[in-house]
Amino acid sequence: MDDQLYDVIIIGGGPAGLTAGLYTSRARLNTLLVEQMIVGGQVMTTTKVENYPGFPGGIDGPDLVARFQEHCQEFGLQITNGEAQKLVDAGDHKVITVDGKELRTKAVIVTTGAEPRKLGIPGEKELTGRGVSYCATCDGAFFRDVPVAVVGGGDTAAEEALFLTRFASKVYLVHRRDQLRATKTLQERVLANDKIEVVWNHIPEEVLADQRGVNQLRLNNKLTDEKRTLEVEGVFFAIGVIPKARFLADVLELNDEGYILTDAECRTSMPGVFAAGDVRSKILKQIATAVGDGAVAAIATEKYLDEQ
Repeated sequence: MDDQLYDVIIIGGGPAGLTAGLYTSRARLNTLLVEQMIVGGQVMTTTKVENYPGFPGGIDGPDLVARFQEHCQEFGLQITNGEAQKLVDAGDHKVITVDGKELRTKAVIVTTGAEPRKLGIPGEKELTGRGVSYCATCDGAFFRDVPVAVVGGGDTAAEEALFLTRFASKVYLVHRRDQLRATKTLQERVLANDKIEVVWNHIPEEVLADQRGVNQLRLNNKLTDEKRTLEVEGVFFAIGVIPKARFLADVLELNDEGYILTDAECRTSMPGVFAAGDVRSKILKQIATAVGDGAVAAIATEKYLDEQ
């Protein structure tokens, strides 16, 4: 066990975690931010953020994250890589196990975010990395001048389809309904793009491959039960996200979908533990709301520590 006792440990390095770290570090609280993957979270896979205030014309996700991180470290936020595996309430402090090592802290802010939801159809898991992807920004350039499919109908699916038109010869947008759920602006762009064909009322049933990788996506028409096969070399799933809070299921109260339940001040069911961002049960999951959550959680944490 590390002998150091932190004031705050933040689990997760997306916009919520970075904002919380900015506030707690600026308040002169000894803060450690633990990020399993890459600082920035899902924002790092966003080509252009257009709805975050202060950036007319939009800003690339990685550029926004770089600004966040620089601002945080200006106030001395410590950042380390590792996977949080366990949280224990030890009374006057909490113990977090990170990659097998125990860290002690007076308070915790959970900002672990969410990860792409899997559809679970045959071929999806087996062909991940061989034509199946969940991130167009990460993998789009591998599909130059070939047809691809995007599965989904929300903002993420629309953004992925639009981004892929930079590389692919054709983009099929497969949606289970007869209209998109994406914002009107994105819908208009999708429907106006000659490279995108929306396949309405269809559900993917299987991803097929040859020796090179993905070569077909088999669909079922919801209305007629007819089968259809798309000749594609890539399939991008964008059907929502699931919260990354499974390791906390035994110690924090979660809702039926696995999101952490909090009050208006981001307090969880365990005293001294707060949650912010996409891992928290709330109506809207955006960078702006994650930043707001991070600020609230940090101030609530500071108040908690003062009371102790």
